[in-house]
Amino acid sequence: MNDPQHVAKHVKTYLMVFGALIVGTILTVAVYFKHFESVALAIAIALIIATVKASLVAGFFMHLVSERKTIYIIMAFTAFFFVGLMALTIWAMNDSPALSGSTQRAPHATVAPAQHVP
Repeated sequence: MNDPQHVAKHVKTYLMVFGALIVGTILTVAVYFKHFESVALAIAIALIIATVKASLVAGFFMHLVSERKTIYIIMAFTAFFFVGLMALTIWAMNDSPALSGSTQRAPHATVAPAQHVP
């Protein structure tokens, strides 16, 4: 297991992943400085790059590439519920009860007229 060829193979893989992460970081900075017509497009591109980088880190540096099928099923359920909770949060972001303080202002305070003393 400790033969030099086996170790060299893993080191080469880690260096390639490291290079891909550097390229991803450069792309992220380039997207930041590139002004797109739509902010949503820039955010979508940045999120795609971040997802690829996170997948590389989880797959190779956390050794999830060589894990069993059960781990992938658990990760899929986690991602599904995370996306669902985020979608519910965004969907309900502008909901508020009809009589909450955010939709109505408090009545103006009235001041009793002062007594004029000569």
